[in-house]
Amino acid sequence: MSSFLGTGVALVTPFDQDGNVDVQALEKLVEFQIDNAIDYLVILGTTAEVATLTQEEKELVKKTILTTNAGRLPVVLGIGGNNTQAVINEIKETDFTAIDAVLSVSPYYNKPSQEGIYQHYKAIAAQCPVDVILYNVPGRTSSNVLPETVVRLAEIPNIIGIKEAKGDMNQALKLINAVPNNFLVISGDDMIALPMTLAGGAGVISVIGQALPSEFSHMIRLGLLDKGKKAFRTQYHLQESIDLIFKEGNPVGVKALLEILGSSKATVRLPLVEASSELKIALRQFVESFYVAS
Repeated sequence: MSSFLGTGVALVTPFDQDGNVDVQALEKLVEFQIDNAIDYLVILGTTAEVATLTQEEKELVKKTILTTNAGRLPVVLGIGGNNTQAVINEIKETDFTAIDAVLSVSPYYNKPSQEGIYQHYKAIAAQCPVDVILYNVPGRTSSNVLPETVVRLAEIPNIIGIKEAKGDMNQALKLINAVPNNFLVISGDDMIALPMTLAGGAGVISVIGQALPSEFSHMIRLGLLDKGKKAFRTQYHLQESIDLIFKEGNPVGVKALLEILGSSKATVRLPLVEASSELKIALRQFVESFYVAS
């Protein structure tokens, strides 16, 4: 479980100007994370626009990342959905070579009860050959995995943690206090990642971290070392960028930022649309001031 302490990044899927997966840009993005002290990679999650990728494209993205990474960083693979049996079938069909854990989102749209959520994850964990990290993101799923449900799920040996993305510090504190000491509470919200870490969390699965990996991962490490005052200096330096990248949705903003940084194009797939010119100007202004201040 120590593999998932610190900063993981939810990687985008770069597209070229024709809307195809940009393999070279993805390779460059992975190397950028490794070179800048990111702790682990999270692939084929929401930030990867996985809902609009074909099965062939998913395999291409997965193969590209794993080949480029070459075992240097732990890897978490997103496998989730609102049809429990379909998730189990996908797990059974997946080659888990070089995959260290699965990140599985709570069922969306169906809005199951807490017992339904529990049984969903219990069934998935029973079939998964690697560790499972729960993913609670009510803003996308329309249901909230309550702390008491997480405590029950923490009793299942291969469920090792949760990406908590409700954005509610009160719930995060209750969760951190309630779960066993060896259960990972990982922030899924960049803005409160440092406070959660200082409160006893395990770090973050970040979006902004892939664009500013060195600075963001350093901040989280300071938090894990309980050096809050020093860590918050970095937080205040970064927080404008966090607001900006989520202003028009994820990964719209971070892709625009990555384009400004020369990493990949800002292209996204419908129903998402590319960042507005106003947002791109604001992001460019942030980058210029950020590196001057640094």
